[in-house]
Amino acid sequence: MINLEEAVTFNKLTWDTEFFGVTSAKATLHKPLTLNEWAALKTRFKDYQFISILNKNSEPINAQFIGKDTSAFLADINIQFEKKLVGLYDKPKNVTIHQALEKNDQITEIADFQFSKFTEDPELAKRGGDQVYQQWIINSFGKTDKFYALSKDDIGIINGFLLFSYVDNVCVIELIAVSQKETKGGIGTSLFKAVEYETHQKGVKKIKVGTQVRNSGAINFYQKVGCKQVGCHQVYHLWNY
Repeated sequence: MINLEEAVTFNKLTWDTEFFGVTSAKATLHKPLTLNEWAALKTRFKDYQFISILNKNSEPINAQFIGKDTSAFLADINIQFEKKLVGLYDKPKNVTIHQALEKNDQITEIADFQFSKFTEDPELAKRGGDQVYQQWIINSFGKTDKFYALSKDDIGIINGFLLFSYVDNVCVIELIAVSQKETKGGIGTSLFKAVEYETHQKGVKKIKVGTQVRNSGAINFYQKVGCKQVGCHQVYHLWNY
């Protein structure tokens, strides 16, 4: 009997199953798998129509297993960033922090994300993939474990937001967006600085965030605000028809 617990985390994706209308699961590969571990994992794939496979640290041997033994394709390469917080941080005057924020249409209107594995995968795209981030935001409203940093212009209109949460004493940035009318005004930097201040005030010492390898704008932004790359993970999509 092969024990996969240390090598693989395998979870049914309830939200994805309901949203996309296909039985969905996620397999996270934490280390290079042995041939027996890979064989045991493959048997689980047959129970689902869609499986997202996260190959942590883009381990070559796992990529070879996936490419040789399945019809999965590389849907995304996820770049993980981290910033350790030390010293004092100033809170930008134009940004406010909100917990359990009520539904706000200005936020959903700003949310226009160019890069998404949910639209670049044709099967997810035709099942409403372009609505995933909108739904993500809608589901966050009113939740006590979700926080928003909001930037407003001179007349009180929201021109940028940053959605974040705290997991295992780490601040996790979930989504950030700036109005297309004001992309050069330093709004993103102000939002990040406000979250730095709030996180430091809570005694939390680390911020984490991930983005896609093709999103060079986001990569440059996170490097500019002092984040360091700490991971590069392949994401494969496997469809069983």
